[in-house]
Amino acid sequence: MGSPTGQQRQFPSGAAYAEALQHTQLCFEHPELKGARPELTKLGLPRAISGAFASVFSLTSAASGRRYAVKCFTRHVPDQELRYQAISSRLAQLDPAELSQPWNLGFEYLPDAIGVGQERYPVLKMEWIEAVTLSSWLDDNHTDRFAVERLAARFEALTRDLSEHEIAHGDLQHGNLLVASDDTLRLVDYDGMYVPALAGLGGTERGHRNYQSPMRGNDDFGAALDRFSAWVIFMSLKATAADPALWHRLHEPSGEFLLLTEEDFKSPGGSTGLRTLLAHPDPTVSGLADQVRSLAFQPLDVLPPLAHAIPKQRAAATTTTSASAPPTTTAPGMGGLPDWMTGHVSPQAAPPPAGPAATSPDGFHTRTPLDVVAAVLWPLLSAATALMIVAGFPTPLIGSGAPVIVAAVITAFARSRRAERARSRAVLAGLTDELARLDDPVKGAAKLRKDKEKFDAAEAKRTTAYPQAQVRLTAQYHAALKEAEKRKVRKQRDIDKKIDGLSEELRRALAKALADKQTAYVRDQLGRRLIVQSPPHGIGPKLAARLAAAGIRSAADFKGYRSVQNNAYNSTGAVLVLTSGRTINVQGIGEAKAIALEVWRKDLFASAVARQPSALSAAERQQIEQGITHRRAQLTVQRKAVDSEIEASREQARKHLEDGQERLARENTLAGDRARQQRQEFGRRTVALQQNSALHGRLSAAMEAAELRHRRLSYVSYVRFLYIGR
Repeated sequence: MGSPTGQQRQFPSGAAYAEALQHTQLCFEHPELKGARPELTKLGLPRAISGAFASVFSLTSAASGRRYAVKCFTRHVPDQELRYQAISSRLAQLDPAELSQPWNLGFEYLPDAIGVGQERYPVLKMEWIEAVTLSSWLDDNHTDRFAVERLAARFEALTRDLSEHEIAHGDLQHGNLLVASDDTLRLVDYDGMYVPALAGLGGTERGHRNYQSPMRGNDDFGAALDRFSAWVIFMSLKATAADPALWHRLHEPSGEFLLLTEEDFKSPGGSTGLRTLLAHPDPTVSGLADQVRSLAFQPLDVLPPLAHAIPKQRAAATTTTSASAPPTTTAPGMGGLPDWMTGHVSPQAAPPPAGPAATSPDGFHTRTPLDVVAAVLWPLLSAATALMIVAGFPTPLIGSGAPVIVAAVITAFARSRRAERARSRAVLAGLTDELARLDDPVKGAAKLRKDKEKFDAAEAKRTTAYPQAQVRLTAQYHAALKEAEKRKVRKQRDIDKKIDGLSEELRRALAKALADKQTAYVRDQLGRRLIVQSPPHGIGPKLAARLAAAGIRSAADFKGYRSVQNNAYNSTGAVLVLTSGRTINVQGIGEAKAIALEVWRKDLFASAVARQPSALSAAERQQIEQGITHRRAQLTVQRKAVDSEIEASREQARKHLEDGQERLARENTLAGDRARQQRQEFGRRTVALQQNSALHGRLSAAMEAAELRHRRLSYVSYVRFLYIGR
């Protein structure tokens, strides 16, 4: 990032980024972004969508023609690159086939990607999705109850995906939930996302205030971040689906909320919106509102996840039902179901049967009186028909075949009353139901094979990563030793330079001490020569008294004079310059007397300089030399301390290496244990799959046999049975 650790780097404004993006050929080096075309405003400037931490621009790549959302950061985010790398790595591990919908958008963190002025800054390159925000979608579709209900189920499925993978978005709200053209959801803005790799770090934002619990604090950063927001959004969708009029009643046009706001959560007693939902006649609406109210003042980590508290909604409901378990009551916030949802969870499916329970009859047995009647009627009615045709009797409207039709109908009726057919249908229905309850062994085998392949790939990556991590640790150790040695050489070189400079420092100190001694001697000599005792030429007692009154008693009290023009008399006067630099006008001292004073002072000064000491005394010189000697001793001690400091750094590096190796070994052992458990689980699944496949084969064979037997109970077979008994 180009700034020291812990130092907050200054980022450009959105306007500065927009100016740079006018020349993408220059500001970008990334091949997909270099020369990209930004979306422009009416003024011809790149259009920005600005937020609290960044500005987002739409760019169409000149290389691929693909459209991207490029996020340019305007504020410092702690550990930004580390966070995005962890989030990107975790999201990349998700199997799209296991997600409820394609809510996960790809992104790429690009450090030093964009140039603004003389500096380069990071950007986030994201997929562009054609979608609308959740609130905009509800504006257009809130009257379609089925569509809103379906979207609520999809939102619940999205939260289930996040919960099952221990991911939290951190800012679930209408602007970050987009609805695509197929009415599936997309999740955007991953700045505050939590993934397990970020455990221990703090959050970077608090989320939209109209969707967050009043209990959410700065230290809340974990898998429970989204729980309150999820309940709020789910309640809003379910309430709108139940009563579309609530949307216009509680939502404000362009409002930054769905049905409730921050104030409704903070002060539920005075909330008109919450009271409206609590008093709604639909129990789902009132129950969800009561749930949200009860969760508003509980810590996030004790809130029940929406994905665990709402039963899974399947797109295709099964036609079979089983008895529900007796309802139970669980207090909200304890991880179970709230009171109003008790009994709504689908009952657990019964275990598959061990095999076919009954065998269908393979033919008709034992004639009944109805069978005898049918058997007698066929020849009688057939003979009657023949006689009518031979005798030439006029036939009715239905034709001469009426007796035969009557016989066929009676025979069909008699066949339908046979117990064998009822038993055969029952056996077929039972076998069909048992097969429907069994998992498809082909799909199960494919899923097991896919899971094994995923596991094997992860294990291969882990077994490769372990020695690589050891190599990195060793490399870090040697790098630390090298850096410590460099630091030692640098510090000792600096100290040696100071030690070598002590001779020159002694010379300067002696020269300064002599100069100070000479200056003090001259000042003392000048101070001893009083004007009143040895006045200069032309200075009498009165002028001497005036000079003394003005503070000039000796040659040490002034250092010269300055000529001044006397405009009143058109003459030149003089002011005396005191030692402090201040000038003073003394009555009677004109330019001539000032010159006399100056000449008098210079003579005294020259005489004092001629007599000043030319060398320091032995005691004075010894005192200065002792100071330098003490300084040399201090530097020598510092130089020796560098060795101790560097040795401590080496020891710290060794401890870091040992701790890292121990941690890697521990993690590798735990991972190996988990891998063994996973292999055992694969073994159990393989056995179960084999058993399921065998049972599926037996049931399929029984089904085919039952269908064959059922075909033996056909109309022709029944007629044959009537006359030959089999």
